[in-house]
Amino acid sequence: MAEQFDVVVIGAGPAGYHAAIRAAQLGLKTACIDAALGKDGKPALGGTCLRVGCIPSKALLDSSRQFWNMGHIFGDHGISFNDAKIDVGAMVGRKDKIVKQFTGGIAQLFKANKVAAYYGFGQLQAGNVVTVKQHDGSTVELKGTNVIIAAGSDSIELPFAKFNGDTIVDNVGALDFTEVPKRLAVIGAGVIGLELGSVWKRLGAEVTILEAMPEFLAAADSEAAKVAAKEFKKQGLDIQLNAKVSKTEVKGKEVLVTYSDASGEKTITVDKLLVAVGRRAATKGLLADGTGVQVNERGQIVVDDHCHTGVDGVWAVGDCVRGPMLAHKGFEEGIAVAELIAGLPGHVNFDTIPWVIYTEPELAWVGKTEQQLKAEGIPYKAGSFPFAANGRAVAMSEPAGFVKVLAHAETDRILGMHMVGVNVSELVHEGVLAMEFSGSADDLARICHAHPSLSEVVHDAAMAVGKRSIHKAN
Repeated sequence: MAEQFDVVVIGAGPAGYHAAIRAAQLGLKTACIDAALGKDGKPALGGTCLRVGCIPSKALLDSSRQFWNMGHIFGDHGISFNDAKIDVGAMVGRKDKIVKQFTGGIAQLFKANKVAAYYGFGQLQAGNVVTVKQHDGSTVELKGTNVIIAAGSDSIELPFAKFNGDTIVDNVGALDFTEVPKRLAVIGAGVIGLELGSVWKRLGAEVTILEAMPEFLAAADSEAAKVAAKEFKKQGLDIQLNAKVSKTEVKGKEVLVTYSDASGEKTITVDKLLVAVGRRAATKGLLADGTGVQVNERGQIVVDDHCHTGVDGVWAVGDCVRGPMLAHKGFEEGIAVAELIAGLPGHVNFDTIPWVIYTEPELAWVGKTEQQLKAEGIPYKAGSFPFAANGRAVAMSEPAGFVKVLAHAETDRILGMHMVGVNVSELVHEGVLAMEFSGSADDLARICHAHPSLSEVVHDAAMAVGKRSIHKAN
């Protein structure tokens, strides 16, 4: 006999664990199912984000940034040292410790909120029943008045570059190299490719990034992408655009990568190849026959604006549905659905979801890009300000980049904010908050910002929209 719950959540990644905890807070009897195991072979909650994505990559980015700064910035401060070395094992060990802390933290939150955790593979059956094939081989059945599917996503594997866990890897493998590869190739100049390429470049690898698209970071504001590309080139990242990989061949401990660009076919030999061409919804084997839940041609579960599947009591959130594959988007959808189930209002504003790439310098943005506004025929005005003219950024030896504010030409309402620079992953939320409250560039320009602070670049950019910038010519 299946145990009855008000809410059964399949997946304990960002979307799933937020949904489960919020549902439990609202007094709903809640269960959450997750199949993932940690390096120690024990259950590890948190999904890709906590185990092999957002959190571990930031740990390595921070470690590698410290090492890079020793060789490139410390001298400016009058700090000298001899023969700096990186212990890759210790660096990876620190990352693993952080991951364990946070995955264990979710287990504690489940316990504190009385969320029943089940460890194994969940499959939705007809009638809102979920079977769980547990790791010991046994199967249990749960029945939910509501079921929230939060199955997440998996790395896309290329047929000519199959993962082998050694020389050809996805993001998981690239987080666990035992030494700095002499030569690293990356297929894909997206978030994962740029971030992990940056990690190993800073530590001494020769990094070549092969991007099939002719434009660098097409989703970002084109001016921001151009500035970022210039900075990456300075750091020695070799980013090849319009480079289509057609073949890979493993020869011993090396990989031969064949690709073509405007000048014809080329081959490079590397020690490691990271395939970072995107992710796909992890819906394979998730739905039994007869559930009525629809899946589109991309493998995503079809939902409406409120994340409902059209099957009574069945919802889906996060990476396995439409929209950006961002952890924080999943957070908000999970909470919104839990609140809808409890009879409360629940909504996610896709227009104010921030995007961040944690390279050095960072890129961050929210809202429309200039190219989108032009394509849609929306009249706008722009104001920008460089970090090179900001006292705090220069004092930190981090002068690269700028902030741009885009506002409607007639109403002055902020339509987008785009940033390249130090700590813009934090600064972008000024734009998010202003847009959530339908704020104008003038509103932002009239808000007092502390001096000296990096946030003043946002303030100066907002002032520049009205051509009243104090610290640069208008």
